[in-house]
Amino acid sequence: MLPANAEKLTDPTSIALAQQVQIAEINAPLAPSPVSTAYVCQGSGEPPIVLLAGFDSSLLEFRRLLPLLAAKHQSWAIDLLGFGFSDRTQSPVFSPDAIKLHLHSTWQQLIDRPVVLVGASMGGAAAIDFALTYPACVEKLVLLDSAGFAAGPAMGRLMFPPFDRWATAFLKNPAVRRRISLQAYCDPSFVTPDAELCAALHNELPNWSEALIAFTKSGGYNFLRDKISQIPVPTLIVWGRQDRILGTQDAARFQQAIACSQLTWIPDCGHVPHLEKPDLTASALLAFMASEVDGLR
Repeated sequence: MLPANAEKLTDPTSIALAQQVQIAEINAPLAPSPVSTAYVCQGSGEPPIVLLAGFDSSLLEFRRLLPLLAAKHQSWAIDLLGFGFSDRTQSPVFSPDAIKLHLHSTWQQLIDRPVVLVGASMGGAAAIDFALTYPACVEKLVLLDSAGFAAGPAMGRLMFPPFDRWATAFLKNPAVRRRISLQAYCDPSFVTPDAELCAALHNELPNWSEALIAFTKSGGYNFLRDKISQIPVPTLIVWGRQDRILGTQDAARFQQAIACSQLTWIPDCGHVPHLEKPDLTASALLAFMASEVDGLR
């Protein structure tokens, strides 16, 4: 199911998650045939947790967090339409609306009960959009250093030939990806060869460039800013104190905008608390799930 280079993974958490990747054929109204959708499911216990990875990432992003959550809850990591290891050849569109529709179809066919929806970075924006449209599907929301307030990539202006191919080739360059990884962590020792392979493995699948171009040309999640205050479910905001990708100001903005929310800071941590501080992130998430939240729900 994964590219051949998956055999080069060396970290036990990476190997374990890669070996558990499954494919579901999801019938979604946006495509004439089922969309092959990558996911991992571990554990048992209610309510289920669904994890959504960030921009140009995959479910391998949750290799350290997922097992900790699965010890108490059924936990899913699902690759969004156009991202990760989900098929990019079966859908004609890769916009936020298409991503949301595909995720809802996946939820219906695999889970079909309210979940705790967890989104990291751009996955947080996708989770917000989903919760706003399908509130009955979401019991609680967790945002990990989430996009939503921050503007999306400006490269959308360049997404026409030949600049679109040059932009994605630039993003695929190992040196560029390494610089991004070094910026994402507070502790650079986390940027190992295994971590770099996890971050790039999905780039080897067909239509990676085409899907990335199509999503970027759609404008991404830049429309969310004025809708965040409408989030109808209790929300936990988890943020790395040393986030150098999105900064730290948006953490407080989310807390102020969402009526029923709480903010947890993760110390000595960058943009990816689920990778850099998985124990603290899991503890915050599980405590939030166990708490009785006064307010909207």
